[in-house]
Parts: sequence; C-alpha cells; structure tokens
Amino acid sequence: MRRRLLFSYLSLTIVVLAMLEVPLGFVNARNERASLTAKVERDAVSLASLSEGTLEGEAFASSRQALGRLATMTAFAFIGVAVTSATVVLFGEAIWDPVALVARIGNAPVIIFGAIIILVAQLTTNMAANVVSPANDFSSLAPRRISYVAGGLITAVIGIVMMPWKLYADAAAYIFTWLLGYSSLMGAIGGVLIADYWVLRRRQLSLPDLFKLEGQYAYANGVNMRAMWALGLAILPVVPGFLRAASTPGGTIANPCFLDTLYTYAWFVTFALSASLYLAFSGHRR
Repeated sequence: MRRRLLFSYLSLTIVVLAMLEVPLGFVNARNERASLTAKVERDAVSLASLSEGTLEGEAFASSRQALGRLATMTAFAFIGVAVTSATVVLFGEAIWDPVALVARIGNAPVIIFGAIIILVAQLTTNMAANVVSPANDFSSLAPRRISYVAGGLITAVIGIVMMPWKLYADAAAYIFTWLLGYSSLMGAIGGVLIADYWVLRRRQLSLPDLFKLEGQYAYANGVNMRAMWALGLAILPVVPGFLRAASTPGGTIANPCFLDTLYTYAWFVTFALSASLYLAFSGHRR
C-alpha cells in the first residue's frame, strides 16, 4: 500500500514538473512552427545564461550537463504533451495548466501535494534559469554598491512589476507574443556568442584580458559595436510580425503574410542572421 501510494505521488510530481513546460499540447494543433520556436526559446534562455555558471568551475561546464539537460528536457516535453492529450479523453478538454489539472482531480491530499511541488519547482527553476544571470549582471554594473544578493532582489522586483500572471493568463497570447518575441532577441544574442567564440576566436580566450579595463575585450568604451549592429539588424526582419501578433487578440493572425510566417521562426531567423552579420562585420579581426 505504501509503495503504491509513493509511486502515485512520484508520478504526480513528474507530471506536474513536465506540464510546467510550454503548453505545446494546447498550441500544437494551432501552429506547429510557433510551438517549435517557443520550445527552443524556453531552452535558449537557460543556454544563453549558462556562461554565468562556467564561473563556478569545470564541473558546471562539463559536457555531462548538456547530455543530462537534453535527456530530461526531451522527456519532460513528451510527458507534458502526453498528459495534456490525455486530459482531452478524461475531462473532455485540453488542460495544459498543472494547477488546473491538480484542482480538477479534487482529492485534498493530491491538491496539497501538487501545490507544494509546483511551488518548489517554480522556485528552483526560476532561481537557476531566471535569477542567477541577471543578479550577476546587476552586480557587475556597480560591484561596490550592488551585491549578488541585491542583484537577485532587483530581479525579483522587476519580475513582479512585469506582472507575468497577465502574460500567462492566455496560453496562445503567451506563446505567440511573449515567447516568440523574446526568442527573436535570444536568437540574435546566441548567434553572436556562437560566431564569436566558436568561429572567430576558435575557442581561444585571453583570461588576463577578460579582467583588464584596457584589454583586447575593451572594444569601444566597453561596447563591441560590431556585435550591437549584428544584433539590431538581425532582429529587424521579425519586428513587423511581432507588432501584428502583439496587436491581435490571442496573437494568432488569421491570414498570415510572409513576414508573419517569418516571425514564427523568429529564433532561427535571428540566430542565423546575427551570426552571419557578425562574422561579415568582423572579417579576420578578433
């Protein structure tokens, strides 16, 4: 009996964690391209900030991190889609929100346990993916005045001011406007990072210069203008599609044009453009 009960709660934990992924089960039937881009964007946020974690040592930067993440994220995405699809059979509608699904079950112990899992999952996920990187960034702006903890608190305040519950209130609007729009920026940033480190510098960095005010990475007053131009120009093609999606209820365009279709591939478009433009602007310079 105890083993059966433990297995049930363990299964519920996995389901809740999986359904905290992008609600692909709800959106896939509406726009497969946008769903793919949204899923890539969710992972791209963490991947773009992983450079912060490499400061912690070789263990964090190990290739095992990539393998573990690939396996777990793939499994969680599949479970999220499978469970969402199963709710259509069980309840007659697609329930992608884990909170709504746990509440629909109606069993008090299950609801309490599910709420605890959701709370813990949100805290641990946000701490790892959404707080570590901006906390370091805010601290780097004024190290003597802003500590890492203060940077984390600033991030938390901004997160509340943004009112994310309004973004998440409508799954379609959340994906077609927020996630896809954000993916255009993350793709452009990722393209510059990959092109600079892997192609231009061939994974060779001067560690002393990373900490020098007048080192080779100082650029023009600390700003790499080639990277900034590549970033800005790469985003331009998807801006019209973003504006149309943002001004349309639900973010879904009834009769999409070429620019709207291009926007559904925002991450891929901006990644390829920014990497190509940055390499073109840089030439053989490092």
